Amino acid sequence: MNDKFAIESGFWINKPHSYSIDDNIVKIVTSSKTDFWQRSFYGFQNDNAPALLFETNINFTFSCKVEFDYKELFDQAGVIIYFDSENWFKASIEYENTTVARLGSVVTNLGYSDWATKDIEPVNSMWYRISRRGPDFLFESSFDGTKYTQARVFHQHILGKTDIEKAKERFLNSSKEKSLNFGLYACSPSDSSFAAQFSNFEFTNSIWEAHI
Repeated sequence: MNDKFAIESGFWINKPHSYSIDDNIVKIVTSSKTDFWQRSFYGFQNDNAPALLFETNINFTFSCKVEFDYKELFDQAGVIIYFDSENWFKASIEYENTTVARLGSVVTNLGYSDWATKDIEPVNSMWYRISRRGPDFLFESSFDGTKYTQARVFHQHILGKTDIEKAKERFLNSSKEKSLNFGLYACSPSDSSFAAQFSNFEFTNSIWEAHI
C-alpha cells in the first residue's frame, strides 16, 4: 500500500471555524467549550469538537505528527477513531499547567468514557500511531517519530461481529473488516483557543502483529 496519505479524501464533523489544508499539512484553530466526552464521573456529554475523518475497512496503521500551542487547562490535539457520539477513541496530550502535561487516551464504548493518563513534562509536539486488528487497537506515542512506546491496547465494542457474520466470513473466506472513521481532532474544553498543526501522515497495512 502506498503510504502517501490522501488528505483530500477526508471529511469534517463539527467543522472548525478556522482551519487550513495545504501541502498535506492540516492546521486547526480551536473554539472554546469544544470537547468529546460522555457521562463518566463528570456527568456531562460533549460531542462538539472538530475532527477530520477518513474511512477505511482494512486493518491499518496510521501515524502523524502533532504540533500545538496550548493556552488553557484541557487544551488538546491528537488522533481519533469516531463511530458516533457514544462510541469513539481519542488520544492526545492535554494541558495541565506549566510544569506538567498529561499524555492520555479516552475510550468511549456504549456511551461511557474512560480516561487513562501519564504525566509528562510539557512539550509542543508529539507523534501518535494507531494500529488496528479487527475490533482491537494499539495506540503508541513518540517524542521523535522514530521510537514509539506502547500506551494502550483497547477494544471498540461496536466493531464486534455477530456469530452470523463470523460464519458468513468463514464461508466466503473473506478478511474484510467493518468500516470505521479515523483521523485527527483538536479542541478547547475550557474558555480557550489555540493553533494545532498535523503533518507527516503515514497510512499502511497494519504493522501490529497477531499475538500467538
